[in-house]
Amino acid sequence: MPIDFTLTNYQRRLQRIAREFANEILAPLIRAADEDPDPQKAFQAIKAAYVESYKLGFATGFIPKAYGGGGISNTDLQIVVEEICAVDPGFATVLLVNGLALMPIVWFGSEAQKQKWLVPAASDPRGEYLAGWTVSERPGAPGGTANFDGPAPYPAGIGLTAKYDKANGEYVLNGRKFWPANAGGWDLQGADVNVCIVRTDPKAGGSRGLSAAIVPRGTAGVTYEEPISKLGHRLCQNNSMIFSNCRVPEENIFAIGNGDLVVNKAFTWSGPVAAIASVGVARSAYEYALSWAKTYTGGGEQPIISHQIVAYTLAEVAMKVEAGRAFAWKAAHYLDLHNADGHAIGPMAKVFCSEMLFAAVYQAMKVVGVNSLDRSLPLERYLREASVFPLYDAGNIGMQMRKICAVMADPDFDPRAIAASAPTPFGKRAPPAESQAFGKNLKRQI
Repeated sequence: MPIDFTLTNYQRRLQRIAREFANEILAPLIRAADEDPDPQKAFQAIKAAYVESYKLGFATGFIPKAYGGGGISNTDLQIVVEEICAVDPGFATVLLVNGLALMPIVWFGSEAQKQKWLVPAASDPRGEYLAGWTVSERPGAPGGTANFDGPAPYPAGIGLTAKYDKANGEYVLNGRKFWPANAGGWDLQGADVNVCIVRTDPKAGGSRGLSAAIVPRGTAGVTYEEPISKLGHRLCQNNSMIFSNCRVPEENIFAIGNGDLVVNKAFTWSGPVAAIASVGVARSAYEYALSWAKTYTGGGEQPIISHQIVAYTLAEVAMKVEAGRAFAWKAAHYLDLHNADGHAIGPMAKVFCSEMLFAAVYQAMKVVGVNSLDRSLPLERYLREASVFPLYDAGNIGMQMRKICAVMADPDFDPRAIAASAPTPFGKRAPPAESQAFGKNLKRQI
């Protein structure tokens, strides 16, 4: 059988390099940055480590070799991400967001757009290149992003509008974004490029009216507010952006009318990455608690691991870590087979592993006991980081579960397809009129 979980020589080397980077370059920066009350300063504190990660190819290695990237597979990416996230998942998110922003250009952009935007991203001599993934918007009524592909026209769904100015060959952007990562850049003057999901047709619903816009650093009409101060992932910058008559040339627009597919595929690609990131944090919590249990006696004569309840608890955590890693690897392998079109298994891996993580960390904390609340120890930070995973990256309830269900509801869905690594169908939603009619019929039935 061609199923083998043994790492190749290349993967072992990749793992060693990623582990050395995480432990020797990144780890010494984490505590001070995490505790800094200023989120922008926390973000800037990891810049030197980011530059080193860029030089190692971790920041843009997913870009195809044809455009200067490493052409790394989704499976190989798992090896790197687990090692970095075992030290800090917020830093790893900065790297992940480069992919969320740039991979849509790989999948949906023209050849001219790929040459213009991907090549510079992979060949920055400074090693500072940042790309922002600009989708999420401020909550409200209407507001927020979870129903970005719903049938309702503006102002529901995506509220950042892009009106075409035919006379000047430009799109004029107005509105704001909330929560985009990397968007503000190292100096709050903007990332090198922001890939924004915009509404190019205000009269159409989310499955027909959305597109993607490339907004480079220095574009007039964009301002960046101070980053959001967060519970976890404090090393990752999340901004509020305001667009006021921001003009971008029409050649910077892609996937016109298919912005919903851009969002869905990007968050499918990131699913296995978020899954293995969860595994990395769970692994660190497990290893810390295991070491504690082997040396701490709790006032007794023997280390507490000699007590059955402690040993069983740690065994459960160990099982969760191994199950999560297997699922993440399987999902990444599936995406490699199907050009990142795994709209059920990608979200499944993300949801499963992120929900597993919080429980695993808390179990580890119960082993350590009240001392796990001591902020000089790492477990309280692991718990804060764990709380982020089910909520970010197209939140489990908000978007990822909905996508899984959309695949399962397709008449052509084969429930055995994922086990067989066979394709699973996923396409655009029904036209707005059909969706609205369905909703009305459903209400009548209820």
